Amino acid sequence: MSIKAVIFDMGGVLVRTEDRGPRTALGLRFDKTYREFDEAVFGAPTSRQASVGEISTQAHMRALMRSFGLPETDAAIKEFRDQFFAGDVVDKEMVKEIDALRPQFTTAILSNAWDDLRGFLEDTWQIAYAFDEIFISAEMGVVKPDPKIYEMVLEALKLKPEEAVFVDDFLHNIEAARKLGMHGIHFQSKAQAMGELKELLHSQNAYHENP
Repeated sequence: MSIKAVIFDMGGVLVRTEDRGPRTALGLRFDKTYREFDEAVFGAPTSRQASVGEISTQAHMRALMRSFGLPETDAAIKEFRDQFFAGDVVDKEMVKEIDALRPQFTTAILSNAWDDLRGFLEDTWQIAYAFDEIFISAEMGVVKPDPKIYEMVLEALKLKPEEAVFVDDFLHNIEAARKLGMHGIHFQSKAQAMGELKELLHSQNAYHENP
């Protein structure tokens, strides 16, 4: 059966931390290594709640600020977030390659993320144009690798599992998609992932790259 859709994770795939310096420096203020600080922000109970839409991004951020003994003002939260994410880079060249897959293939994002992601995709980074659909866990009430989230995406796109490819940097998310019958590509680099994707599309479809 031919592949009809290509679905991409966001963090670690389309947006990657290329410079750990700013986050490392911020973490040192709280006697935390890069890994410990990363876990404090993304692994906190309030982060998990925000990822399934139980609380807002701002509620999570206010809880973080309290935990670090910082002011909970909007200005202080913005300063904290700006430094935490300062080393992150949006791969706009990869986004252009994804956009070039259309209209032969439906393109989509599936991300475990807080409720402010859509605004970043549409307004801040301005990369939403390349995707026919955007699926965000905070809006869906479930996170990867729960099979339900993949089933919801497939239902929304009106696809059978074998008609979709999923690209993610976490292997357990790929394995969950594969168990449902989806194709999966474990992202390790842009060149590797896009190379594997094009090989797969060539083998499964009469796919021709744009000149």
